[in-house]
Amino acid sequence: MRDARANAVTAEKHDESFFEPGRNCASVRHADRFSLLIDGSDYFRVLREAITRAERTVFILGWDIDSRMKLTPEGSNDGYPEALGDFLHAIAAEKRRLRIYILAWDFAMLYAFEREWLPVYKMGWRTHRRIAFQMDGKHPLGGSQHQKLVVIDDRLAFVGGLDLTRSRWDTPSHDPDDPHRRDANGAKYQPFHDVHTMFDGDAAREIGQLARERWSRACGRRLAIRAHRAALQNDPWPPSRAVDVEDVQLAISLTEPAYLGRPAVQQIRTQYLDAIARARRSIYIENQYFTSGTIGASLSDSLEREDGPDLAIVVPRNQSGWLQEVTMGVLRARLHKLLKQADRHGRYRLMCPTVPKLGEEIINVHSKLMIVDDELLMVGSANLNNRSMVLDSECNISIDAGADARLRRAIATMRDTLLAEHLGCEVADIVRERDARGGLNAAIQALSRDRDEHRTLVPLDPEVSRELDQLIPPEALVDPETPIAADELVDQFVPAERTRPLIGRFALLGVLALLVVGVAAIWHWTPLGEYINLKSLTQATRRIDALPLAPLLILCCYVTAAVISVPITLLIATTGLVFGAGWGSAYAFAGTLIAASISYMLGQWLGRDAVRKVAGARVNRLSERVAQRGIVAVVVLRLLPVAPFAIVNLVAGASHIRMRDFLIGTLLGMGPGILLTVAFAHQLVASLRHPTVGSFAVLIGIGVVLIGVSILLQRFLGRRGDRNEKVAEGAPSDADKARASDEAQRASRLRERGVMPRDSAANAANAAHAADDASSRNHDEVSS
Repeated sequence: MRDARANAVTAEKHDESFFEPGRNCASVRHADRFSLLIDGSDYFRVLREAITRAERTVFILGWDIDSRMKLTPEGSNDGYPEALGDFLHAIAAEKRRLRIYILAWDFAMLYAFEREWLPVYKMGWRTHRRIAFQMDGKHPLGGSQHQKLVVIDDRLAFVGGLDLTRSRWDTPSHDPDDPHRRDANGAKYQPFHDVHTMFDGDAAREIGQLARERWSRACGRRLAIRAHRAALQNDPWPPSRAVDVEDVQLAISLTEPAYLGRPAVQQIRTQYLDAIARARRSIYIENQYFTSGTIGASLSDSLEREDGPDLAIVVPRNQSGWLQEVTMGVLRARLHKLLKQADRHGRYRLMCPTVPKLGEEIINVHSKLMIVDDELLMVGSANLNNRSMVLDSECNISIDAGADARLRRAIATMRDTLLAEHLGCEVADIVRERDARGGLNAAIQALSRDRDEHRTLVPLDPEVSRELDQLIPPEALVDPETPIAADELVDQFVPAERTRPLIGRFALLGVLALLVVGVAAIWHWTPLGEYINLKSLTQATRRIDALPLAPLLILCCYVTAAVISVPITLLIATTGLVFGAGWGSAYAFAGTLIAASISYMLGQWLGRDAVRKVAGARVNRLSERVAQRGIVAVVVLRLLPVAPFAIVNLVAGASHIRMRDFLIGTLLGMGPGILLTVAFAHQLVASLRHPTVGSFAVLIGIGVVLIGVSILLQRFLGRRGDRNEKVAEGAPSDADKARASDEAQRASRLRERGVMPRDSAANAANAAHAADDASSRNHDEVSS
């Protein structure tokens, strides 16, 4: 009866278009051919074959790319080297018209041990001249570039969950003893399951445009080579791979965070919510993570409906690595508990795949796929966590069968093929049991077998100890729906570092100033003065002051010193010694601002990537601070010993802060110090020339004021900067709160009336998300 009602509802909605460009997808494009590639052995083999057929361009975009990985560890017999980097070099050397572009995420150090060390050196500085390698860090702090794309000649595209990196290759058998499942260092890794897509036509050309857009954002310039519209000689589709379905419309959906003036794009989240609300018979999910509160709320609504769909979710038995297990694993257990409470009709199953002799290892389910009612296929890079819905860049591909029975059969076959792999049976067995028992979960239950002797899907009931549940922060921090501050993340997870207090550092500066005074006194009133002639030093400074071009000379010294990173304080003090308090202050101000402007423009011209090579790892943090806080950030950076004068200038230029704000911040931050330093230097010379108790008292007083003003300014501006950040990124506006309240009330009224239009579940989940946002938007960013 339930299937009959579901079929009637399905027939009514086929006249509607599920995809709405701009809302739940970016575009809908035609593909002549489409195939679902299951596991790394299928994807990597056909990818290698397709690259050998490339003529003009190959774009490779990924979360990680390892030049040492082997696409076909079992052997390829195509005459090219096995390692990815060597393979690409050989292809580029052989094909003179081919250009290869590789774009990898400029990763967080949290993942450093999971990735190839120094990829810039391995794949950038040593690459073939027709291979361009670029690292992409153009995203908010804490986000990542998570899209996994390959485009060949703008005619064939690959989109899904597999990166070209270590520990990804495996076969559908997931044999625990497979000798080929080893990384570049020869280390064995556990079985790995994932899915990818391959397609051509206008849809592939659209992915090519996306790759070009990502490249131009990362590099700051557009590619000279445009998309190919003229027919090329070779068809890049690998002949060895059969086509799963022909003549199909593909929707391309994205997640992109708001960044540098670009608005946020959350099409994937919207499409997931629309798809769950639309489901009538079954929802089949495979995903690495299952933690999103927004998606969980929509699934919970679906489970509460009396005539809702079966919900079958396949995930890894536990998360890979201790950090993910005690964070994402805890969030998964919390969401699982909520769904069990909502499952009043017994339609929810959370499962993990297993094979005999697996022991303590797991099959690492890394796929990101959802299939609804034999009618809707969604595959891509987006996990079912909040990061993939809001914070990270993602790309998904979807097919809506609508009333097309041919496409519905193809989608059902793809789902049944995946289930047959996990259950160790044939596709025909899945079809038979589903038809006989009238539901997806009933068929899975009937085909499940003893895990010790057979491949099967094992029911999963993740629980977490009370102590660990209390220890792990809430979802808003571990899996954020909005960025949270890096400082807040560190406060949550990292013990406070024992550092010298700021007052202690300034006290040390005061001690040094007093030592200078003491040395000067010893020099004057002891025989030491006989060895250093004050008269000769004074005459030297007067000769410099008398030069016709002395002001221009001193300004050139400031610019040169800024470029070669000579301490600016030394120059300011020297200026006071040579030119005195009045002209010395004027020259110091002019020299400092001119030097700052020149090195700022140099950083702007070089760009962030080049500045990173000069500034090192500190550039990421400095760049975010300068770009987000403007004048206040520059002032604070001038007061605190975070980085040298020249480095701050370069980073400010690369961060594209306005020069006006940069110069104002420099003037405010360094102005008091310049005046006091010049005055101190001038008074030091005066005290040495005419030593009296009064002159030395003035000198000591200037030193005390220098220290006191620095401390007061630092504290005042530090607190003000924190307040500005909280105001800019803090609590939601009244409009946000009102919108969240309206959505929640509307969803409640719909549920009371029993009305569930196509988008009601989505609105209800969005309301829950908006309400959560109202309490957690003051957070900034989290590390990936």
